[in-house]
Amino acid sequence: MAPYAAMDAEELIRRLAAALAIGLLVGTERHWRERQEAAGRRTAGVRTFALTGLLGGIMAVLAGNLGQSGGALLLGFGLAALLAAQLPLALREADAENKVSATSLVAALGTYSLGAMAVMGNMAVAGAAAVAMTAILAARESLHGMMTRITWAELRSALVLLSMTLLVMPLVPDEPMAMLGGLNPAKIWRFAILLAAISYLGYLAVRLMGPERGLLFSGAAGGLISSTAATLSNARAAAAGGAALVLAAGALMAGAVSCLRTIGIVAFIAPQVAVFLLAPLGIAALGMALGAFVLSRRAAADGASGSVPENPFELSAVLKIALLLAAVALISKLAGERLGPGAVLAVAAITGLADVDAVALSVPLLAPATISLEFAAQAVLAAVGVNISAKAAYAVMLGGGRFGVAFAALSLAAGAAGALALFFL
Repeated sequence: MAPYAAMDAEELIRRLAAALAIGLLVGTERHWRERQEAAGRRTAGVRTFALTGLLGGIMAVLAGNLGQSGGALLLGFGLAALLAAQLPLALREADAENKVSATSLVAALGTYSLGAMAVMGNMAVAGAAAVAMTAILAARESLHGMMTRITWAELRSALVLLSMTLLVMPLVPDEPMAMLGGLNPAKIWRFAILLAAISYLGYLAVRLMGPERGLLFSGAAGGLISSTAATLSNARAAAAGGAALVLAAGALMAGAVSCLRTIGIVAFIAPQVAVFLLAPLGIAALGMALGAFVLSRRAAADGASGSVPENPFELSAVLKIALLLAAVALISKLAGERLGPGAVLAVAAITGLADVDAVALSVPLLAPATISLEFAAQAVLAAVGVNISAKAAYAVMLGGGRFGVAFAALSLAAGAAGALALFFL
């Protein structure tokens, strides 16, 4: 940035005002927390924090005129001076109140740094960081309470999910690989992350809302992303001893939301094609939602609402299911290539074994130039129908028992009702 002596005065005042506002924001929270203390009994309140933010901004102005090395040295000196001024007072306060906490001292150092950033760097980012820091400071009770309630399994699963997303995902190749039959490893890994995220979401929903309502909520949320992933996740939970009927209700709710989501996707791309999907997919969605309601009521009547699972998800189980879906996708791709580009209906049906979105996003674009509107709708419905049947098979194979039978029977019945609606209408 150019020397601040040459900066427009209005811009400089605006940046210094932002630095002062950052200090006022953090200081308000710190002062409010100790508002019962008499004047002079707290190390730093709203005035001290406001001046700390402004000090950071002023030091940044001076540093901007000293060059890179000299400016960095001056900013570091200011931070050290602030620490030297507040540390003895913080120690005296801690000794008088018999407490051990460095939060206010660290907040002061952060306020100084953000005040300097507001002048030297991106003012909006500095303001956003100040809001985030203040929110963390204000959430002390809830954060401390959460740490007393969280289990090691929950913490471990959260760390694994974050590692899968932030550490491993950037390293996975995001292009088709010939040695994998043209599959994209990044897409497979994203699906594994999706499975883990849905499992974790379901776990949190069950813990916060109870097994019955929580699994219905997580199923609906999963249907917005991938009803296949939600079904596989619930099947794995049922096989591990979870409440079969409640899990089946959640998977059915995911299927209902998925049908409505398909209508929305096609309506956005090709509204003329979506008209043909309203009745069959709408009725199928209604049937699945009613089935989910019946199963949840039946589970409540039987007293089989289940309990909170001990572990949000197991990485090995998630990877096995992701590889299963990758194998299905590879088989679908090879079959589509052998059938040729003209077999749109067959390719759509085969693709539906693993996913409906690929068909819903691509086939309607071919109408009416290449295929008719009705044929495009039939291709989408074929993918949905095959997907419903595939999920029923997955539920029986992976979930077994009451989960597989209940989900397969009700989802296939809802799909059949949608097919009848298409036939008569």
